[in-house]
Amino acid sequence: MTTATHEETLGFQTEVKQLLNLMIHSLYSNREIFLRELISNAADACDKLRYAALDNDALYEGDSELRVEIEHDKEANTITLRDNGIGMNREDVIANLGTIARSGTAEFLKQMSGEQQKDAKLIGQFGVGFYSGFIVADEVAVRTRKAGTQASEGVEWRSKGEGEFTVADIEREIHGTEITLYLKEDAKEFADDYRLQSLVRKYSDHIEVPVRMPKTETAKDDEGNDIEGSEVTTWETVNEATTLWARPKSEVSDDEYKAFYKHVAHDFSDPLAWSHNKVEGKLEYTSLLYVPGRAPFDMYERDGARGVKLYVQRVFIMDDAEQFLPLYLRFIKGVLDTRDLSLNVSRELLQQDPQVDKIKGALTKRALDMLKKLSKDSEQYQTFWNTFGSVLKEGPGEDFANREKVAGLLRFASTHTDTATQDQSLADYVERMKEGQKKIYYVVADSFNAAKNSPHLEIFRKKGIEVLLLSDRIDEWLMSHLTEFDGKSFADVAKGELDLGDVEDEAEKKAQEETAKAKEDLVKRVKEALNDGVQEVKVTHRLTDSPACVVLPEHEMGYQMRRIMEAAGQKMPEVKPILELNPEHPLVARLEGAEGELFTHLAHILLDQAIIAEGGHLDDPAAYVKRLNSVLTA
Repeated sequence: MTTATHEETLGFQTEVKQLLNLMIHSLYSNREIFLRELISNAADACDKLRYAALDNDALYEGDSELRVEIEHDKEANTITLRDNGIGMNREDVIANLGTIARSGTAEFLKQMSGEQQKDAKLIGQFGVGFYSGFIVADEVAVRTRKAGTQASEGVEWRSKGEGEFTVADIEREIHGTEITLYLKEDAKEFADDYRLQSLVRKYSDHIEVPVRMPKTETAKDDEGNDIEGSEVTTWETVNEATTLWARPKSEVSDDEYKAFYKHVAHDFSDPLAWSHNKVEGKLEYTSLLYVPGRAPFDMYERDGARGVKLYVQRVFIMDDAEQFLPLYLRFIKGVLDTRDLSLNVSRELLQQDPQVDKIKGALTKRALDMLKKLSKDSEQYQTFWNTFGSVLKEGPGEDFANREKVAGLLRFASTHTDTATQDQSLADYVERMKEGQKKIYYVVADSFNAAKNSPHLEIFRKKGIEVLLLSDRIDEWLMSHLTEFDGKSFADVAKGELDLGDVEDEAEKKAQEETAKAKEDLVKRVKEALNDGVQEVKVTHRLTDSPACVVLPEHEMGYQMRRIMEAAGQKMPEVKPILELNPEHPLVARLEGAEGELFTHLAHILLDQAIIAEGGHLDDPAAYVKRLNSVLTA
């Protein structure tokens, strides 16, 4: 039994009773993180000794195998955590454990210089981590001795976290620090081997210092029974203690990267790609980002779990640090390890921290570059696109700064292949553009077949002009933000005036004008017959096989988006279409020769058919059927 001498009771140097009460009941919503904090401090102490021993090897006192050890006593309801790190003397204990907002690491860093300071892999600067022990303990006892001092210079610190603490001198043979937590009645769950091991693996798996726990094995006789008195206790390392992301890329194999992905993403399949990057300078951090091979079940829940695992000096801080990547990259998994963030006492990010925005910008660029590299492998990228393409389409609307980069990663179905597979890039489209073509054309519909067979494509197919076929629910929203690519503007073939640029020659344009002039009387009669059903009637040259089509004004919301908004309960203002007639079609010729009620019926039938062909819905389908029957039986 250690005899305590020179014992004194001191008050904390701050309003500690109130602060401890606030921290224990408010700052830490998750009680189990106390172990993370204490392991962090212990590893920190080991780091300090390692660097101090560079100048004075005697500080190891013959024990240079730095480690953290955790034991528990179920009967006594205690947890003991010890390290063989730098330790503390009496002054250190009073200063560091007597003041909430003080960190020994901050002082230690000030004393370092040059490359040592740059290389110091220290954790601290949080100040209150030690006090998290009071979340689960009624009383905390600390026994410590500073490396390089006499055994008689050991110190014991005790407190119940109620405004004061006692400090006494003790004999302590070994250097380093030992913390004993006397657990509260409602925290007995933590005095358990399996519980402690799982917490170490969850929060401190990649601490560089090994975290060990005792393992007792008993010899067995030939019949498999335990041999009494043969118990042997050994120390088992619980954490991996291999900070993979901190190792040079050249030293990490592909299999190791894949295994680590499965660990951080809780996924059983291999990732499609990864990017490992270390940044030094004004901002120092290491990132390891992955593109998964399959989608998580909650990917389309915008409030679901997402983001990278955040570490500060290899100490796990949070699982889903969503502040470091934009929402449209929520499928990216990985690790961010930094030493440059401002953290509050609960180690949650301060939302207004400017460093967060800088890192977010850099990680976004890194993720987009990783996808660009992946896109060079068409088969792998197609796997990615089929899984995450509709999420990436949110990018141009959410990230203006990287809009062009995201656009280059998008894939579409198009009339070039006429298949539903979205495998055509905008760069491919631009490369194939016809001479004189100035715009990138697209059509939006509710389904691929509706887009592929849209009457609006007829003139484009005749001229051999490629059109993107868009049928995802997000596509119209996407195109409202994606205004140009590679200097070429986008044009919806179902909106506004048709402009084929220099693909049409002057003779064609003149012939169209003459046709429009010749059909002025027909256009006027159709407009009168349809009355308020249309905004305008005109002769078109965009049709080759269909008799008519409906077109929306250039800046009007499309039919697909209107239906999505209406389905969401949003009341939409009425929009009247523009009816365009194909003067070369037999039905239009018949319409021109009709009179009276037959003319009116035919005009309405052509309008209704054009709306149906566009994928629209008729307000009065029964009236359409009645008119059609009337014309068929006339």
